[in-house]
Amino acid sequence: MAGLSLAHLPNIITVGRILLVLPIAWLLWHTRYLDAFVLMLIAGISDALDGFLARRFGWMSKFGATLDPFADKVLVAAVFVVFTFQGHIPLWVAIIVLVRDFTIVAGAGVYKVLYEEVEISPTFVSKANTAMQIVMLLLIMLGLMEVEVFSEISRQLVDPYCFYILAVLGMASGLDYIFTWGSKAYREDKKRKLYKHGPASMRRPD
Repeated sequence: MAGLSLAHLPNIITVGRILLVLPIAWLLWHTRYLDAFVLMLIAGISDALDGFLARRFGWMSKFGATLDPFADKVLVAAVFVVFTFQGHIPLWVAIIVLVRDFTIVAGAGVYKVLYEEVEISPTFVSKANTAMQIVMLLLIMLGLMEVEVFSEISRQLVDPYCFYILAVLGMASGLDYIFTWGSKAYREDKKRKLYKHGPASMRRPD
């Protein structure tokens, strides 16, 4: 294929992860939890793999930096919606997760319109939140597959421990993003006002 090289491999893997979203959601909706579990594992491995390749060989790009978190959010959101409708995740947990993601996406859009392009670097709390989301979803699937003692342990871990941990991480990472980018927006706004109303030497000549 013309124009493609190994440097595009991380992005290709990420696109493949996005293509898994609909099959995973469809399998979960039809209670085929084992099949969905396998695809979810593949998606998780692909997430680790594309990040490793991008860092190891320097195959990083702005497109990839935007596409990768988008793929994660779409996959997690789809599974959360299905599990919430099926009653496996409390509505209050799903609301925290989805509102947090919506706030980040909306905030990035507003910042881009008002100031400049946003390059969001995931914080430690955000990475922990995403990892916890995936772990919890896999545990829920394992609990639904009725794999003897493993399913029982999974159910006990999910409710209530994973629910509460995820709620705390979701709120903490959401507030972290709001504080970080709110502070940056404040500094940018202050800089513009200072430039506009400051000494003539600070202004551009007409």
